[in-house]
Amino acid sequence: MYMCQSFAKNLGLYGERIGMLHVVCSSADAAKNVLSQLKMVIRPMYSSPPIHGALLIERILGEPSAFQAWKTELKEMADRVLEVRSLLRKGLEEKGTPGTWNHITDQIGMFSYTGLTEKQCERLISKHHIYLLKSGRISLAGLNKGNMQY
Repeated sequence: MYMCQSFAKNLGLYGERIGMLHVVCSSADAAKNVLSQLKMVIRPMYSSPPIHGALLIERILGEPSAFQAWKTELKEMADRVLEVRSLLRKGLEEKGTPGTWNHITDQIGMFSYTGLTEKQCERLISKHHIYLLKSGRISLAGLNKGNMQY
């Protein structure tokens, strides 16, 4: 069984190669063989990957006070995204905007598919400087109480 982890988003290390691959094998011999093959695969990709991200993670996760501060800030950001989702849905429903908007609060994460048409997205961009993809995918981090009414 293989499992990959990336720390790019949850630690704000975009552009850094920081993560890991976990492999669970049925025996020590199988693990040895898998490791040998993995080394052959990754060696041509990089010989000395950047260490900056790993050092930052080590510092954040390795120092209790830094780790606690990170957890507090992470919760604040997650709570803000939940609040933005709630306000966006509430605003759309209060305005009587056609359609159902429960998907805004049912989804998770920093991005949301709004269901808006390309024309509606272009209007938000050109008239209100709310930037989203023409597919309707928006970063909720760009929304706040000051621009939610649009």
